[in-house]
Amino acid sequence: MANLTITIDDDLLQLARIRALEQGTSVNALLREYLTAFAGAGDAQGRALADLLTLSSASTARRGSATWTRDDLHDHGVTDEPSS
Repeated sequence: MANLTITIDDDLLQLARIRALEQGTSVNALLREYLTAFAGAGDAQGRALADLLTLSSASTARRGSATWTRDDLHDHGVTDEPSS
């Protein structure tokens, strides 16, 4: 593991330490968690998109030839009276 040195305002660090303690963690753990998510966010999104495209291209589902108008869909079995 590598060590990282950052420069931040003393008051900010103090507030961060207090908030971290309230959450039962440390500033170091919070920064590690944030950097892990930050570094992997693009990879996770890219993998999810690639998986979605793969599933989409492999799908045998098709739209079909049936078409409906908005009125067809709205009028299909819908009444203005409440059901009893």
